[in-house]
Amino acid sequence: MTKPIIYQLFPRLYTNTTASLTRYGDISQNHSGKMNQLTDNILADIRSLGATHIWLTGVIEHATATDYSKFGVAPDNPAVVKGKAGSPYAIKDYYDIDPDIAENVKNRVGEFKALVRRIHKAGMKVVIDFVPNHVARHYVSDAKPAGVEDFGHNDRIDWFFARDNNFYYLNAPLSIDGVDIADYRESPARATGNDCFSPRPHKYDWYETVKLNYGIDYSDRSRHFDPVPDTWLKMLDILRYWTSMGVDAYRCDMAFMVPTEFWRWVIPQIKAINRELLFIAEIYDVDKYREFIDAGFDYLYDKVNLYDMLVGIERHGWRADAITTCWQRIDGLSDHMLNFLENHDEVRFASSFYAHSAENVIPSLIVSAMIGRGAFMLYQGQELGEKGEDDEGFSGPNGRTTIFDYWSISSVRNYLTEKTSKKMLALRSVYTKLLNFCNSEKAISDGGFYDLTYANHSNPDFSTARQFAFIRHSGDDIVLIAVNFDEHPVDVKINIPEHAFQHIGLVDGNYSATDILTGRKKRHQLASNVPFSAHIKAKGGVVLRLIRE
Repeated sequence: MTKPIIYQLFPRLYTNTTASLTRYGDISQNHSGKMNQLTDNILADIRSLGATHIWLTGVIEHATATDYSKFGVAPDNPAVVKGKAGSPYAIKDYYDIDPDIAENVKNRVGEFKALVRRIHKAGMKVVIDFVPNHVARHYVSDAKPAGVEDFGHNDRIDWFFARDNNFYYLNAPLSIDGVDIADYRESPARATGNDCFSPRPHKYDWYETVKLNYGIDYSDRSRHFDPVPDTWLKMLDILRYWTSMGVDAYRCDMAFMVPTEFWRWVIPQIKAINRELLFIAEIYDVDKYREFIDAGFDYLYDKVNLYDMLVGIERHGWRADAITTCWQRIDGLSDHMLNFLENHDEVRFASSFYAHSAENVIPSLIVSAMIGRGAFMLYQGQELGEKGEDDEGFSGPNGRTTIFDYWSISSVRNYLTEKTSKKMLALRSVYTKLLNFCNSEKAISDGGFYDLTYANHSNPDFSTARQFAFIRHSGDDIVLIAVNFDEHPVDVKINIPEHAFQHIGLVDGNYSATDILTGRKKRHQLASNVPFSAHIKAKGGVVLRLIRE
């Protein structure tokens, strides 16, 4: 069994090595990374991190302030575009590739196909966004196959809801509170992607997007799924199209904002084409986890559970033993979790909005990547300590790398141009060791989990408030893991109870323990009546592969 290690990157940002950048700069000033620049060497380098999948974010054509009309791409009104580059989640043609990331705009789909082939050649699989909940204000497909009609083409715009309408129509023209929409006209207005059913959304709403209608009448919450709504059929065709391109997985944006009935209907039909294809749900409600797994999703964002807990431990001094409640909350569902410490929606770990230092990541990284058999995801530049504190323009210095502006990522730029500091290379080495170990060691990729918290609550030589320890195991493969969230190094003695020996099949005796992070080996006696001793650095951890002598 392979544990998916997903590397998220924006082609628009990743290979852009422009160092002299202009705030609010357009593409002629700040430039854009290209799909062709994701060369065999760069892909091999990402693979060396331990990545099994690359999530190509923002590859489908979306609204932008850049004019591509000479290539047959309808221009967007900048009044309803966020940033110069635009939001990659304001889709304006589900059947096309974003022209920003193509060297030859006319051959942009061909360049995408070539990139898919290169990623597969590098031994990785391709993830793209499937954005089912909303489209750009101006949706016009110039690349749709014959017989396909655009969203809204046959809508009854005088009705708020009809089963086969693609949008929700409001009985007034569009205006946006706090945004001058200049000469942009939309009448009647349509509901926004974040469920604002008002013709006057606020500037903090997703005003650049329009919500799609899956057969729910939000005036009375009634559901109209039989016969199948038109939006369902259009989305099925879109997923078939990208699957035919060799896409291996879909990260489904805001999946919980689309009715579960749709997922139950569409996922089996796409998996009938490729049974190994993965569906990943962006979801923020633990109470809905099982519902979405039952609907066919392979992995779910575990944001509001483990991610938020690790943030609390790092930023707010929450107790480390609260991690126990995280795995208990999803007991039986753990294999379907996708864990992460960063993505395009969250603040960078190294930023002043989170941990202030990239080196503090080790305990959170070890727990997030190794607590279960589910997937782990990292974000472009995370392995290099990217802070995300640039003032790009539409996005300010908020600890997040912009998704709206033309920009380059300083940590990635320095790495690609061989200007990375030794400290950042050392951090990347830590990521490389830990993430490769996730799949080279069966105990991590396909093994069981045993929490040692219970046996150490009253242990004076182990603080369950600042340390967390567990065992991963598969047959004779045993890995003991302990992390220290404290700002001071500790010498701990970890109790391993008799129940653990019985449950895992451990045998009393002497063991050779190799620390995956340092390569150091040490001899340990393992017995239920002898605590396991270890030194753990401040904000550090040990990952010890145990072999019986």
